[in-house]
Amino acid sequence: MTTETPAVGRPRAFDEETVLDRATEAFWRHGYEGASLSVLTSAMGINRPSLYAAFGNKEQLFERAFARYHETQVANARAALDQPSAYASIEAFLRASADGLTDRDHPAGCLSIQGGLACSPENARISELLAAGRAATEAALHERLARAAKEGDLPDGVDPRALARFVMALSEGHAVHAAAGASREDLQASVDIALRALALRS
Repeated sequence: MTTETPAVGRPRAFDEETVLDRATEAFWRHGYEGASLSVLTSAMGINRPSLYAAFGNKEQLFERAFARYHETQVANARAALDQPSAYASIEAFLRASADGLTDRDHPAGCLSIQGGLACSPENARISELLAAGRAATEAALHERLARAAKEGDLPDGVDPRALARFVMALSEGHAVHAAAGASREDLQASVDIALRALALRS
């Protein structure tokens, strides 16, 4: 009596993290709707059956790509909030953001802005996903600034939530300008002006 060995599926001929990074860049460069399956498979170097098998449909691929983006790009900016003062945290956040938005190792701007800020109704889920990502970063800012207010590290009358919204609005505006060709120096000069206007130094 012989025992058959179960058939083993063919191992994937690509590194999943590498092709996910390529998909992230394609979405970043073209937006969710602009990144067709042909664009994605060409960028990733795999065929459609392999894409579906590894990542599911296009929306599921985007969700994983956006999570990957948050693990790297957004995490770098949010780590700046560990600075010892509110002013230093805001400065570090805005400067790290400006550097990331203009880094030549990836498309200019921000995936959470270019990815699908304006999607057709059938892709509203993508816009909601991106908005949730931006809201999470704003919440982290608000948490840091609320702690600063409790510690007496913000001037009287400064609303931590409104200040967090202002900082995010500036960073998001920088993302739009970076995508349009603004340089790192342009964005850092804007940060200089914003920091002087905030006048949070004790």
